Amino acid sequence: MDPALNFKPMAITQGDPAGIGPEIIAKAFRDAPDATAGCFVAGDVATLRRAAALVSSGRSLALPVAVLDSAADALSLPPHCIGVLQVLPAAPLIALGRISADAGRAAATSVEWAARSALSGEIAALVTAPLHKEALAAAGVQFPGHTELLQAEAAAHLGKQLSEVPVRMMLANHELRTVLVSIHMSLRQAIAAVTYENVLETLQITQQSMRALLGRTPRIAVAGLNPHAGEGGLFGDEELTTIAPAIAAAKAQGMDVSGPFAPDTVFMRARARGDKEGEFDVVVAMYHDQGLIPVKYLGVENGVNVTLGLPLVRTSPDHGTAFDIAGSGRADASSLIEAIRMARALISSSCPGFRATK
Repeated sequence: MDPALNFKPMAITQGDPAGIGPEIIAKAFRDAPDATAGCFVAGDVATLRRAAALVSSGRSLALPVAVLDSAADALSLPPHCIGVLQVLPAAPLIALGRISADAGRAAATSVEWAARSALSGEIAALVTAPLHKEALAAAGVQFPGHTELLQAEAAAHLGKQLSEVPVRMMLANHELRTVLVSIHMSLRQAIAAVTYENVLETLQITQQSMRALLGRTPRIAVAGLNPHAGEGGLFGDEELTTIAPAIAAAKAQGMDVSGPFAPDTVFMRARARGDKEGEFDVVVAMYHDQGLIPVKYLGVENGVNVTLGLPLVRTSPDHGTAFDIAGSGRADASSLIEAIRMARALISSSCPGFRATK
């Protein structure tokens, strides 16, 4: 057993059962027993049995699925065995490749269960398979995605308001890391969210989390909002009036922060290639697509989504539900496997935002 697990299991939430989540989970257990040791699935047994049969097709041995009585039972499972804790009400199998309220509710319930278990200390971390935002909305879930749902669960657990538990999304692969000032909102709203307070808070969360991960002060670059970072105010003044003052305040707090830099070049400067480090450890981007497009372009199969600022460890693969290929056997589990490995690395971190509450 990996000592980083601290003798507690890790939960993998099944994601939207109509998408590729169960399939890539089954492939991860099939192909990466070292990564999945001590892991179990929080979801529906029948859904995982369907996925296990799919990825076992044409093979001499079927992938075993074990029904667990408790999360702790996962620690004694043999390699390649998918342990499933039934956290959902028994129901007929959900059709693949279709948006539905039933699928959205199943996905949300799995995440809620895993979040509460991590917050109570029952599990060491959760890795979330993809869910579908339209399915969540159809189910009446008031949160647009994992990040916001987990923030709400953490706030409720701590007895705090949402504003008192600020979180940020980090997307990372072997070459680049980005942290976002805003997450799931319209571009018009995202621009309005570029405030002094939000930028400084993002830098503070990034500093704390990355320092724990790297074991040293991180080198943080900040992307501008406007083309050419505003070109001295010619193309917008947010860099002068908002972003630069937040950077100055962060520097006064002892952070190694630089910028704001032109968004079209800063990601290239931060990119690591082979044995050559990038100029920066992480780039703080002003909005969702500005930060995520560069990382995803470098390879979705290696990308990992990490929620920073939570009192628990949560990672996720860097892709969606892929309804168009669900059930075809073509889904790639590489990003999920990377997410599991990243969760293991974060568990051993000394940062509260990277450690499950005891």
